[in-house]
Amino acid sequence: MLCGAEYGIDEVDYVCPRHGNEGILDVIYDYEFIRRHISKAKLAESRDYSIWRYADLLPITNRQFIPPLQVGWTPLYHALRLGAQMGLAHLYIKDDGRNPTASFKDRASAVGIVKARELGKDIITAASTGNAASSLAGLAASVGLTTYIFVPERAPQAKVAQLLVFGANVVMVRGTYDQAFDLCLEASAEYGWYSRNTAYNPYLSEGKKTAAFEICEQLEWNPPDKIFVAVGDGCIIGGLWKGLKDLHALGFISRLPQLIGVQAEGSAVLVKAWQEGTEAITPIVPHTIADSISVGVPRDAIKALRAVRQSGGQFVAVSDEEILEAMRILARSAGVFGEPAGVTGFAGLRKSLEQGRVNPDEHVVVLVTGNGLKDVQSAIQAAGKPHIIEPTMDALREVMTHVS
Repeated sequence: MLCGAEYGIDEVDYVCPRHGNEGILDVIYDYEFIRRHISKAKLAESRDYSIWRYADLLPITNRQFIPPLQVGWTPLYHALRLGAQMGLAHLYIKDDGRNPTASFKDRASAVGIVKARELGKDIITAASTGNAASSLAGLAASVGLTTYIFVPERAPQAKVAQLLVFGANVVMVRGTYDQAFDLCLEASAEYGWYSRNTAYNPYLSEGKKTAAFEICEQLEWNPPDKIFVAVGDGCIIGGLWKGLKDLHALGFISRLPQLIGVQAEGSAVLVKAWQEGTEAITPIVPHTIADSISVGVPRDAIKALRAVRQSGGQFVAVSDEEILEAMRILARSAGVFGEPAGVTGFAGLRKSLEQGRVNPDEHVVVLVTGNGLKDVQSAIQAAGKPHIIEPTMDALREVMTHVS
């Protein structure tokens, strides 16, 4: 990414030795070889409805280490009713809240679990605001690996509850996600734990790219014009771009979609860098209701910025109020319940439409990255409270006079 150095799979476990934690590596494939083992016709015959249907395009050597939980092949809904309201005939919602632990992060964790087992590791660790952590804890529990999870003290209770019920050793840090991340890296180095950390372990992006594979296959290999996705560290959007480039290199798709990265205004580090035309990052202290993308120092900034620029896309910033409104609209008009970060991509689509940046004839996919039950308090804030009445018809009639 930075210097062009290449390493064998047995030479480096994590980042480029020349650049330390900034030297995030990519997995390189022999596409000519892969073409002899995978095709669109072969995929059409597959009955493996998970990310492992694309195993020939994933960096695994031993299938027996694949965890038993079904990860991926989440639904892609043609949102006709919602699209009609927005003036978009070709609006699709990819609901990754349907994964085993209710978030997109299961894709990365599944690959991380396989790599840890291939290396003979018994303990795996991660830092997270919640979703990557609960994802890792659940998938690790399914195969009997021990987990140590570092989360900031402000992590939503529902996500912490998931960690605890899966049996993770939870270390709650009095500080930011970025501080938890740094502490986790130090701990994994000292104790020899396998690190699942985003923008550090090169194999995690390979799990994330499977969403791009699914989107294109579910659209019968006719890629959309635009894909909207929330961005925090930048790893998901970087992974999507990697997947799209893989498909293009294999000839599975004839063109590449534009990637639209959406950030919360209180955490819009990459929006600022994109607007300024730089890859230099100015750290901030983030403040947003969307905890999963509340990041002051994006760890995969370069990949994220290049994904947007190379795809001809853009970055968009949305307010917390716009995110809450997106939660309501997506749930009430499409029946998809997303957490704040999960619907931030949809908030970005609404804003882009208002600004005239989306053509009504375009095919648009919005990736919802996490289920709304991950953050119930925000859901209540978005939706309001129920009517509380006495058990009488008179009380009900009084309520009904105020219900539209």
